[in-house]
Amino acid sequence: MSHEVYDNPLIERYASREMAALWSPQTRHSTWRRLWVVLAEAERELGLEISPAQIAELQAHVDDIDFEAAARYEKQLRHDVMAHVHVYGDACPLARPIIHLGATSCYVTDNTDVILMRRGLELLRTKLVGVIDRLARFAETYRDLPCLGFTHLQPAQPVTMGKRATLWCYDLVLDLEELEHRLQRLKLRGVKGTTGTQATFLSLFRGDHAKVEALERLVTAKLGFDAAHPVTGQTYTRKVDAQVLETLGGLAQSAHKFGADVRLLQSRKELEEPFETQQVGSSAMAYKRNPMRAERMCGLARFLISLISSAAHTAATQWLERTLDDSANRRLILPQAFLAADALLILYRNIVDGLVVYPRVIARHLAEELPFLATEEILMAGVQAGGDRQDLHERIRVHSQAAAREVKEHGGVNDLLDRLRQDPAFSQVDWSTALDVRRFIGRAPEQVDQFLAMVIAPLRQRYADALRHAADDVRV
Repeated sequence: MSHEVYDNPLIERYASREMAALWSPQTRHSTWRRLWVVLAEAERELGLEISPAQIAELQAHVDDIDFEAAARYEKQLRHDVMAHVHVYGDACPLARPIIHLGATSCYVTDNTDVILMRRGLELLRTKLVGVIDRLARFAETYRDLPCLGFTHLQPAQPVTMGKRATLWCYDLVLDLEELEHRLQRLKLRGVKGTTGTQATFLSLFRGDHAKVEALERLVTAKLGFDAAHPVTGQTYTRKVDAQVLETLGGLAQSAHKFGADVRLLQSRKELEEPFETQQVGSSAMAYKRNPMRAERMCGLARFLISLISSAAHTAATQWLERTLDDSANRRLILPQAFLAADALLILYRNIVDGLVVYPRVIARHLAEELPFLATEEILMAGVQAGGDRQDLHERIRVHSQAAAREVKEHGGVNDLLDRLRQDPAFSQVDWSTALDVRRFIGRAPEQVDQFLAMVIAPLRQRYADALRHAADDVRV
């Protein structure tokens, strides 16, 4: 690593080596060469004068790319594809005359991007399934641990820690469904020529439309795809990129929600992300245990979400058959979107694997709010004991306001229950039953069980192979 020039933190710090390698110049340009090989093979099979020796020469030099020579050619030609055509031709003198025959630059650039995006989605799918599985385990472990619910970031009806985890998990399940949909819908640009009309290929095959159609089918099949787009301009529609970025952005939304929730709960000391033995929380405040992984997750998620609009603007501003203002933008956002999504899932898995829950702190917070939370149960118990619902409601309201003033204005303890116990209107209430916290969590444990049985169990069966994948390390 050079310390004299900028290094992308996504590669140096956050994403996996596997994802970084996928978007490397080596992978990209060797894929260009694979596309040139496949095109030549298909053209030969359909009758063009291309020899087996030329094909063999192309195949022999798919991976040995002279990038320095390519840079010299590009500086001279100001065209990256033609630079690599020349470098490939230098390595394959026999095949040089038939490299890129009939094709336009987007034959290699666009088809390569689709191939890389498909592989990138597959890598993300494996990581995503692993996170879902671990979150589901967490939910099962804490299925019936009562904790305060929050609406408007104010204490509300209790839930369980496991039920809360199912919300995080279900977001990711929806992301997985969307990712699968995108994978199934991805199509190659295909073999379309300069403006999408296939005119050059029609000329090569002397007006034989059937052979032009067969050429695209052959190339598509050789590259492992079911279909190419039925129509394109010079490029495939950039809506495809926008749709893929929306999918990755959905992952980022889910990750940010989880990361923010962890940060909020860690501030209350109810749970805590992993904290290493030698980890330093602050250079000044030695006692600090900051949720830096969740914070990083939120930062990376915001970055990825911001890329959605860039892809959308590119799709919206392509003129007629194509303009080149998409090129520089896509060189930036496509790799970085996948790298950021990869980094998010690595962090997510790491946090969930080491998440620590503090039941006693959770119980204390519940006890502090339980008098207010129990008022509805107390009201119902009072009515069942023969009281007037409206009178009891007013008494609870008055006592609650007085107890709240005691807590907020005087820093006292919540004495609402003492006030209610001393009120003769509630003398018939069974207080031990009314204050059982498990009466307030509804069907939360059963909902966890149902979610695990109906959603997670089939998912685990479907993705059994992916679940064997080991977690990636968080490097810093």
